[in-house]
Amino acid sequence: MPSRPSPAKPRRPAIATDPRDRGAAAPPASQGRRASPTITGATVMTLVDPTVRAGAWAAGSDAPEKPEVRIGFIPLTDCASVVMAAELGLDRKYGIRITPTREASWAGVRDKLVNGELDAAHVLYGLVYGVQLGIGGPRKDMAVLMNLNHNGQAISLSTRLADKGVRDGASLRAYMTRERREYTFAQTFPTGTHAMWLYYWLAANGIHPMQEARAITVPPPQMVANMRLGHMDGFCAGEPWHARAIADGIGFTAETTQGIWRDHPEKTLGTTAEFVQKYPNTARAMVAAVLEASRFIDASASNRRTTAQTIAAPSYVDAGVDLILDRMLGRYANGLGRTWDDPDAMQFHRDGEANYPYLSDGMWFLTQHKRWGLLKEHPDYLAVARKVNRPDIYRQAAAAAQVPLPASEFRTARLMDGVVWDATRDPKAYADGFAIKA
Repeated sequence: MPSRPSPAKPRRPAIATDPRDRGAAAPPASQGRRASPTITGATVMTLVDPTVRAGAWAAGSDAPEKPEVRIGFIPLTDCASVVMAAELGLDRKYGIRITPTREASWAGVRDKLVNGELDAAHVLYGLVYGVQLGIGGPRKDMAVLMNLNHNGQAISLSTRLADKGVRDGASLRAYMTRERREYTFAQTFPTGTHAMWLYYWLAANGIHPMQEARAITVPPPQMVANMRLGHMDGFCAGEPWHARAIADGIGFTAETTQGIWRDHPEKTLGTTAEFVQKYPNTARAMVAAVLEASRFIDASASNRRTTAQTIAAPSYVDAGVDLILDRMLGRYANGLGRTWDDPDAMQFHRDGEANYPYLSDGMWFLTQHKRWGLLKEHPDYLAVARKVNRPDIYRQAAAAAQVPLPASEFRTARLMDGVVWDATRDPKAYADGFAIKA
C-alpha cells in the first residue's frame, strides 16, 4: 500500500463569521464563574479528609503543586464536565481552582497546550495522539488523563442535498454517483475525532473521503455559517451545532456518531507529559474534580438541565438552552420530520465507564491515522497508548472520587460496517484490512 503524507492543505474557503453563529469569536481567557443555578444535596462542596486522599494517592503529600489551573475548551456541549467542575466548586474540594478558558479552534488548543499557556484542555482524542507522533502539528509527549464523554456528535448534510433526495449515507452515495462534481465536507481537525468519524462514515457507505471528496478544516462554532454560505456539503462536529443547523434550516442530521460506533470515545482531559511529571498531584486533583462533575451531570435529567443552563452562557457555549438540552437528553430530530429518543445519547459518566482512558481507544485512533495516510508506517500501537494514556493517574483520582474501575484497560466494539475492533488481536492487520483507505 502506498504511504501518504499528511494531507496538503486544501483550497480553503473564506471562513465566515456570522453574528447569528454564537460562539464564533472567543472572549477573553479569564471567565466569570460560580454563577450556576443553586446546587443542593450531595453536590454541595465538602472537603475531603486529607488522610483519606493521602491513603488513596499514597504518594507522600497529596497537596496540589499548582493550585490554579487553566483548562481550555471549545464551545461544545461536551465541555460541560470541565465547566461544571469549576461552577460547582468541585475543584476546590480537591485543593485547586480551575479557570475554564474558551478557545477559538482546536489548532489554538494544540498550540497553547504545547507551549504551556494552558495547563490542560477539553480536547479531541485524536489531536492528543497526533501531537504525540508529530502529525497535525509539532511533536510533544502528551497525556490523556481521562475521557470526558462518549457519543453525542453527528454528521450534518446540507438541505440542498435533501432537496435532491439525499437522506443518509446510501442516498448520498447514489447522488454523488449520478451528479459528478466536487463535494466538500468539513471536519474540525485533521487527526481529530470528527475527521475520523466523517471518513469512517463516508467509507462505510462506499465513498472514498480522499479521492471522491474534499475535506476542509473549520472550527466547530463556524460550521453553520460556512454551510449557510455554501462552502461545504456537510460537516462532522460536536453539538449544539447540528441542532443549530436544523434550527436555521440549512442542514439535517444524516447520522449520529453513536450510530457509527456505539459508546465511542470522544473528548479527553488532555495535557502534556511534562505537566503530569511536574505536577502529578494537580493532575490527580483535576481528574477527581471532573469525575465528580461528570457524575453530577449524568445523575438526573434535572442535573442535565442545570448543566445546559450553565454552559449556554455567553462565556461558555453561547447557544440557546433548548439547542443544547434536547440532544443532551437524547431527544433527537433530524430536521426532515423524523424524531426519536436515542438511548445512546451523550454520556458523561455512566458509573465511570465513559471516563476511563482505555488503552484500546487510543490505539483505535492510531489505526485510523495509518488507514488514512496520516502515519506513513505502523507505530507500536500498544507502546504509544501506554505512553500517552494515564490510567495510573485516573485510578488514584477515581479512588478519591469513589468512582468504580473497569475490569480491563481494553474494550472491544463492532462499528457500523460490521468490522470488530479488538486491540488485543492485530492492530496492524486491522488498519490495513479496510477496502477503502489512503
